Amino acid sequence: MIPLPTGVDLLVVLASLTAAAFLYVKTSKRSVLALPPGPKGLPVIGNLLDLPNGFEWETYARWGKEYNSGVIYLSVAGNDFIVLNSFNAAIDLLEKKSSIYSSRPRFTMVAELMGYTWFMPGMPYGEPWRERRRAFAKYFQGGNPAVYQTQQLEFVRKMLPRLLDDPANFLRITQHAIGGMALSLAYGLPIQSSNDPHVSLAQQAVASVGEAAIPGAFLVDILPVLRHVPEWVPGAGFQKKARKWKKLQEDFLEVPYDEAVKQMAVGGTRPSFMSTFLQDIDQSKDVKHQQDVIKDTAAVIFAAGADTTVASIHTFFAAMLSYPDVQKKAQRELDGVLRGRLPEFDDEADLPYISAIVKEVLRWRPVHPIGVPHFSSEDDVYGGYHIPKGAMVIANAWAMLFDEDEYPDPSTFKPERFLKNGQLNPAIRDPALMAFGFGRRMCPGVQVAISALWLTVATTLATFDISNAVGDVGVPDLKYRSALICHPLPFKCTLKPRSKDAEVLIRSAGDSY
Repeated sequence: MIPLPTGVDLLVVLASLTAAAFLYVKTSKRSVLALPPGPKGLPVIGNLLDLPNGFEWETYARWGKEYNSGVIYLSVAGNDFIVLNSFNAAIDLLEKKSSIYSSRPRFTMVAELMGYTWFMPGMPYGEPWRERRRAFAKYFQGGNPAVYQTQQLEFVRKMLPRLLDDPANFLRITQHAIGGMALSLAYGLPIQSSNDPHVSLAQQAVASVGEAAIPGAFLVDILPVLRHVPEWVPGAGFQKKARKWKKLQEDFLEVPYDEAVKQMAVGGTRPSFMSTFLQDIDQSKDVKHQQDVIKDTAAVIFAAGADTTVASIHTFFAAMLSYPDVQKKAQRELDGVLRGRLPEFDDEADLPYISAIVKEVLRWRPVHPIGVPHFSSEDDVYGGYHIPKGAMVIANAWAMLFDEDEYPDPSTFKPERFLKNGQLNPAIRDPALMAFGFGRRMCPGVQVAISALWLTVATTLATFDISNAVGDVGVPDLKYRSALICHPLPFKCTLKPRSKDAEVLIRSAGDSY
């Protein structure tokens, strides 16, 4: 449950009075239809104290089973929360009725206090969001995967010598490589050999958003009037965090962009999203507006690659530690196809077990267990229940990906669940349908992310053996950070070249960055 911090008496009184007034207005307009089932709340504050303060997707899933419903309802200080625990419910509402479920709720902490009004994943549905989405899609979904796969191949291969020379720092090295890939795709900037300031800035900024955007994490999101409370008031510590995180936001948006503009002027960048769109600016229209769209979209591309893709790759390493038999089976498939060379994207059709591992990584530990909440712009009815206008609608991807009817023994990492007769089984629901969001708000970079993950999995397993760190025995105790973007907490492993030939192959992969 959410623990009230010390010294918040004033805030609690203000919150209670505001919630009572808000609740009175809302209940006077409530539909005669029943709301979906859910835990019974207290007067005025509703389920505020029921909201979990970590790994809430597991609690939401438990409530769904308790009430035998794929849709549950919470009232939080007068705010309506709808949680979708079933895939069918998510499709029926967020896909089939996307016209009324494609916007976002008001994010007081992230947007208003931290300044992320430009951040495409959290923007309300409308033309500003569509402009940025179109720009992203035009560059990455134009039917030419070489736009991103060429650089993915380069960065993953250049990562190999670093892993060979410094295997103990595999988490940092993979983070650095994938962050550099995203930096290059977005801005065309080269990455520094270590501790790149742009990559570090992106990771800090995204981590702050991941902490702040969890529904119910900050009381100011439940009661936006609290945004006016001064930082010095007891219990208003969120204001200090917001001030610090706003500076991160400003630097993350402006610094890489300004550096890329400067470097483009002297030929110091490579072709990228930013260079392509800046060259195509229509001088007869609002140039500043077009530049802002480009700047905002480039930052989203950078954020997605520098953090979310890295989380999936780290989960892959964790899975190989816990399931060594999966690793060996994958290496047998790779050896039979590659015969001593490094994998290419053209090999994907011949490596179904590698593709199955990628699917299982996305399912077993989803990076976005609940994703960014949707918003109901109209009253609706589903399954005989009333869905109120203005409700925050949360798609619990974790519950769907751990659905025992669809994925038996869901806690076990089992790529075989996606195979039949040695080939991918299309009858098994693809985790990407849940792991990357729903409807019009589905992540537009799905294929870019899966492509990077596939290549990293195939290349790493073709060249290295992943095993327990020296002195560790048995299955490692892996833990994850609870946030909007879930990373495994730091863990250790032993990373060794599979053979002398593999070491030669690693060294021949190219100079490191």
